[in-house]
Amino acid sequence: MGVIYWSIIFLSFIIAFVALVFPIVPGVLFLGLGFLLYGLFFTFDPLTPMFWIIQVFLVVLLFIADYVSNLVGVKKRGGTKAAVWGSTIGLLTGPFIIPFAGILIGPFLGAVIAELLVHKKPINEALKVGVGSLFGFLGGAFIKGLLQFVMIGYFLFAVL
Repeated sequence: MGVIYWSIIFLSFIIAFVALVFPIVPGVLFLGLGFLLYGLFFTFDPLTPMFWIIQVFLVVLLFIADYVSNLVGVKKRGGTKAAVWGSTIGLLTGPFIIPFAGILIGPFLGAVIAELLVHKKPINEALKVGVGSLFGFLGGAFIKGLLQFVMIGYFLFAVL
């Protein structure tokens, strides 16, 4: 049974990484689910209060990385708050409108459209902001992936 339990735990971790490129899935919840499943399947003993404090701190860092990466990507290219919001909306809706490619095209188009409609920026400036949004998303996904590896590594260190 142990192999089946560990398989289920690691499946929840894999889903958390899928959420890096398909952000509709609540990735951080699946990390937490894996930790809780370990406790339910085996024991909660190694999951001390300090373990949970550190994991919550890392979750907060995940959310900060997500927000800051988008903000920096857009602002670095001269974008406004409207572009940040447009990028976020595009990130959430893009995969539904354009399957697979929407995860990259959505934030780009959201930022460009926001700059064009709200701030009446010239197309070349709006496109620069869109590129910044895309780089912000990719940079954020990379940083969040590293943080998720740290969270899983710390979990494995605690339980093994």
